[in-house]
Amino acid sequence: MVAEKDKVVAVAYTLRVDDGENGFEVYENVEETAPFYFLFGHGNVLPKFEEAILGKAEGESFSVSIDFENGYGDYDDAKKAIIPKANFKEDGKKNKDLFKIGNVIPMQDDKGNQMRGEITKVDYLGVHMDFNPPLAGYDLSFEGKIMSIREAQPVEIEHGHVHGPDGHHHH
Repeated sequence: MVAEKDKVVAVAYTLRVDDGENGFEVYENVEETAPFYFLFGHGNVLPKFEEAILGKAEGESFSVSIDFENGYGDYDDAKKAIIPKANFKEDGKKNKDLFKIGNVIPMQDDKGNQMRGEITKVDYLGVHMDFNPPLAGYDLSFEGKIMSIREAQPVEIEHGHVHGPDGHHHH
């Protein structure tokens, strides 16, 4: 069986990102004992990542470099926002624990899209948040190995992502 649309593919990989100063630094390491599972062909991973493993079989290695334009896009200043502190109240109380620099908070935009915002600072104006993906503006380099491939279940195809014990952990 090979990696192609509607297959559930498990990959182990090392992701390096070009931080400009020291060249490529390891950003994420997915171990062979706990691979990352995804449903192929449903927009769950970067298209160039899928291109690199399309047609490969279990046990095969892959490596792919993806520049930021084909990765998570360029860093966009428009994706920063200052959110009033009152928006963070829970049960009418301010939740001070939330206001830690570096906290990543899932939020929704006005269209109901899930976004993740990182708190960059808190001051009298409110809570400064950055909704850029953590890897926006970075060139990426993946090296890895296909650990397993299986047919997707109809419900997975219908929902567009992996279900079950190997599903639902998001990167």
